[in-house]
Amino acid sequence: MEPLGVSRRIQRTLEIIPGTLVWGTFVCAVIFSLFAPVWVIYFIILFDLYWLFRVAYFILFLLIGWRAYHASARIDWQKRLEQEKLAWPDILHCIILPMTKEDVSIVHATLEALLNTRYPAKKFLVVLTGEERMHDHFQSVAVEISKRYANSFGHLLITEHPDGLPDEIASKGANIHYAGKKAQEWIDRERVPYDRVIVSAFDIDTIVHPDYFSCLTHAYLSQENPTRCSYQPVVLYNNNIWSAPSPMRLAAFSTTFWLLTELARPDRLFTFSSHSMSFAALVDVGFWQKNIVSEDSRIFLQCFFRYHGEYRVVPLYVPVSMDTVLAPTVKRSLVNLYKQQRRWAWGVEHFPYMVVNFWKDRLIPLRKKIKFLVIQIEGMYTWATAPILIFFLGRLPLVFAPPAVEQTVLAQNLPRILEVLMNISMGGVLIIGFLSFFLLPPQPGAPKRSRYITMAFQWVLLPITIIVFSALPALDAQTRLMLGRYLGFAVTEKTRREIS
Repeated sequence: MEPLGVSRRIQRTLEIIPGTLVWGTFVCAVIFSLFAPVWVIYFIILFDLYWLFRVAYFILFLLIGWRAYHASARIDWQKRLEQEKLAWPDILHCIILPMTKEDVSIVHATLEALLNTRYPAKKFLVVLTGEERMHDHFQSVAVEISKRYANSFGHLLITEHPDGLPDEIASKGANIHYAGKKAQEWIDRERVPYDRVIVSAFDIDTIVHPDYFSCLTHAYLSQENPTRCSYQPVVLYNNNIWSAPSPMRLAAFSTTFWLLTELARPDRLFTFSSHSMSFAALVDVGFWQKNIVSEDSRIFLQCFFRYHGEYRVVPLYVPVSMDTVLAPTVKRSLVNLYKQQRRWAWGVEHFPYMVVNFWKDRLIPLRKKIKFLVIQIEGMYTWATAPILIFFLGRLPLVFAPPAVEQTVLAQNLPRILEVLMNISMGGVLIIGFLSFFLLPPQPGAPKRSRYITMAFQWVLLPITIIVFSALPALDAQTRLMLGRYLGFAVTEKTRREIS
């Protein structure tokens, strides 16, 4: 775990807090169910009411984000750039594509998508960066890519991240940190001003929308202080959605819908997965951290603290599309999905970092400090606890309640109350299930109506999926941090299958 510039004792105390809150909730639920079941009944009802409010809140902002997403799709962003006479020809896009052991066909698809954008490809500095520990595979890919695309972009830079560099872990962050510095060397040679360069950190399977860079450039040039902003697109996981099993599809849709709600509330938005930012800010904060797992959201916090809270994320409603988890077998796919969700949940590592930096920085308003800490801890806490409390612990006090409590009106009506609250909450599932059909790409191969039927009925698995592949990975991550068993970076295995 990264050192935070405080004593080891203070750091460990901060790392223990999130997991303690979660496990303290579960332990207290069991103890109070034994000795004060009425209190637990009241708590469960209040918690379910809170969760119902959260569902309604989620749906409201999902619909706001959904409307903005479709409004953005109707805009000709390249035409708008030209009509508004913005200085877009001066902007260079640096696109960093880290890879490990992906097949060359995935790299081809990503680069072809870049060539198919409406923004001139000659304004792209494309950085393909591999890992020395996978030297043979990367070099075979690099040779083929270099032959085919050497003259397709403004410049194609191919780098290989050395293994075992000091003060880093084997991770995407370490790879793109190295690639960013190599890109800086080229940018310096070409004498391109850093504030005229927008850098996008993508996964290697990222397929950009044809208007993505036009929209991004417009957003950048429209900001009063564009170097003090990151830019977050909608992330779809539908490159291989038709060939993925139901749990992977549910996780993919859930992530996209969560991000849409966050985009609709930019005042609380962090960067996630594929994102873009000014190269000037990236250099100013020393590039992505190379010794953590969650570098995609940490880069926002690095900038946030570097500029004393005067840094924000601008939502982009033009999407990028990525692969959902898919391995050669269903079992491996499920294991990899769990590991991916646990890696995302490892964002809990930001909590100690935020507390320490908020304590040190006297220029950030107290109100903003409290707001971001509440967002962080509330999100991590409910991620790990809410599904388990709702589906398992809700009836626990009735199991241990003495006869006198069982005969009360409250105890007898608890199952009915919980059922009503859950049925209302399930209305939200119907809405997101309906919206998910509009995010699907065309069916590969021969279209079949049965596939749409499967897509509809898969949502009945959501209660199981949200526990096994959401709450439990989050609980796992927070428990590991609490115990000091730090998580390494696990590369998510993704494949694309042909569908007949």
